[in-house]
Amino acid sequence: MHSAQMNSVSSVRQDGEPPPKGWRSAFTLIELLVVIALIAILTSILLPVLSKAKARGQGIACLSNTRQLALAWLLYADDHSDRLPYNLGGDATRSTVAMRTNLNWVNGIMDWSTSGDNTNTAMLTEAGLGTYANKAAKIYRCPSDNVLSLQQREAGWPGRVRSYSMNAMVGDAGELSTTGVNTNNPYYVQFFKLATIPRPALIFVFLDEHPDSINDGYFLNKVYRDKKDNEWVDLPASYHNGAAAFSFADGHSQIQRWAHALTKQPAKPDAAALPLDVPEDEGSDFDWVVQHMSIGRH
Repeated sequence: MHSAQMNSVSSVRQDGEPPPKGWRSAFTLIELLVVIALIAILTSILLPVLSKAKARGQGIACLSNTRQLALAWLLYADDHSDRLPYNLGGDATRSTVAMRTNLNWVNGIMDWSTSGDNTNTAMLTEAGLGTYANKAAKIYRCPSDNVLSLQQREAGWPGRVRSYSMNAMVGDAGELSTTGVNTNNPYYVQFFKLATIPRPALIFVFLDEHPDSINDGYFLNKVYRDKKDNEWVDLPASYHNGAAAFSFADGHSQIQRWAHALTKQPAKPDAAALPLDVPEDEGSDFDWVVQHMSIGRH
């Protein structure tokens, strides 16, 4: 009897009327606050995990892009009696850039203006390597590269069309290499044919370049006999947690992580302030690039 009375009491509202059919009591304020707090805690835990997963996925996609470009590069050589694609560029003072021509592996000059070169995919697909890359414009752009100037953002651009450049020491550099030696690096071998690369797994061909460094498709760093004179002329990107994607002359790709803050300049317009002097105690990143750029002339 006592139990029945208790049940009866719990099923009657304060006004004495029984609750309507299907009626349930609402959450209390404390219960709502607890739920909100739990959601906030879960969000704080999950967001960094999701962010890392997204960055990892973008790094894998970037590696795939560089690998596909390397395959296109190898197909070009196979179709041209072992000769490598044209890789035209400028000088080591950054005062000149590559001439505009579809003969080059890629056409167009990246900058922070609203020039059509920044968005015109035909500059990629109709250039020298385009056919061998199946005219797939998206493989020329790293998915982590969404860097734009204020002017470009105001124009509604989603991004520029190219993130990758080619090692200046591979391919015919035009007027820079008419003597068989690249005037930018006279103490190093310019590779005109695939067969002349002695260890293809150690010489890089493509990399994702810093957005403020990239202009033409010619990635150049001049090497001096005195290391005190070394400087970054062009700078690798560091989109992937302080690393850049590289593909090599044997067709493989890898992520190279940078050791020094000097190499990891912010990915934004006018951030790199090139050329950058390389202190001897911060030279390991620069040395790695040089060691995988070419071999010394004997």
